[in-house]
Amino acid sequence: MNLKFKNKKITGILTVLGEDEIKFDDEIANYGFTKSQSMKLKMVMGYNKRRVVKKGTTTSDLCVFGLNYLFDKGLLKKEDIDAMILISQSPDHLMPATSYIVHGRLGLKQDMACIDINQGCAGYVTGLSQAFMLLEQDEIKKVVVINADILSAKVSKSDRSSGPLTGDGATITIVENDPNGGVIYGSVKSDGTGADALIIPAGGFKLPSSEETAKLETDKSGNVKSLDHLDMKGDLIYNFVIREVPPMIDNLLEKAGKTKEQVDYFMFHQPNKFMLKQVTKQLEIPEDKLPTNVVENFGNASSATIPTTIAHNLGEKLKTNSYLICMAGFGIGLSWTSMLMTLGNLSFCEKINYK
Repeated sequence: MNLKFKNKKITGILTVLGEDEIKFDDEIANYGFTKSQSMKLKMVMGYNKRRVVKKGTTTSDLCVFGLNYLFDKGLLKKEDIDAMILISQSPDHLMPATSYIVHGRLGLKQDMACIDINQGCAGYVTGLSQAFMLLEQDEIKKVVVINADILSAKVSKSDRSSGPLTGDGATITIVENDPNGGVIYGSVKSDGTGADALIIPAGGFKLPSSEETAKLETDKSGNVKSLDHLDMKGDLIYNFVIREVPPMIDNLLEKAGKTKEQVDYFMFHQPNKFMLKQVTKQLEIPEDKLPTNVVENFGNASSATIPTTIAHNLGEKLKTNSYLICMAGFGIGLSWTSMLMTLGNLSFCEKINYK
């Protein structure tokens, strides 16, 4: 599905990183690899260090901390928020929606919309698309898009495929109307037949958590985990990304009438360095246009990786400069999304540590 938006803009991006840093070298014993195997994986996949939250920290904690930071710095006013969209797969509770918990903890105005979206890797573009549509309403002037997950608690410490890369964090993106803005192009695609390629089997209504679901078992790849843990079929995800993402980007650029050479940066979801380098080859673009350095520094925090990539690699530059950015998210669902827009002259673009 192709999307088009006019006269919209991002005015600020904030990343909130988990307070604890875990180094891959300190976890090698968990995965059953030899030292040489581990060092090879570290180099190829981009495993190095990741940021996670302490036990007991929730998604709403990260959101409230980040928003209070913006309020305290005078970068955002409570009364100016007309809608809040929270994209997360790790809600505080099954009900109510976590956006209402954030709303209540901050004492935000009643005359606003709170929306939760259960989405993962492709969720940043999904959230932006929803925000742009809300801004079509006359009374909505400013939308806060929050992407937040604390999935490290749902990953087995002995899972070789997910353990070394899963991180926690949140991002806050401010979206507003821009009468002088250009056209923003987007694409949203889904394939639910691949829903079990990335799944936490137990914990929902279909299979409630129990003593049985908590039992650890070793799969055919040597990963030790239970039905309560994240299960990723890495080969299926890899094949899906290589098959679907490059043509999606080609189609997006064709619809926008742009070439790859005209794009300043390709800011993609950060599953691991190896996969991103393969996508870069498929797209035939220079490696310096597609950063791959988020997993090795912070880990994969699901839908928060795209804005984190932007903040980490461009940061202060975006306060005075503008760039043509192509974003893409892909993974759980299966889902894959993309967006092409000019990003720049932001009020803020930074990273902070949760504490």
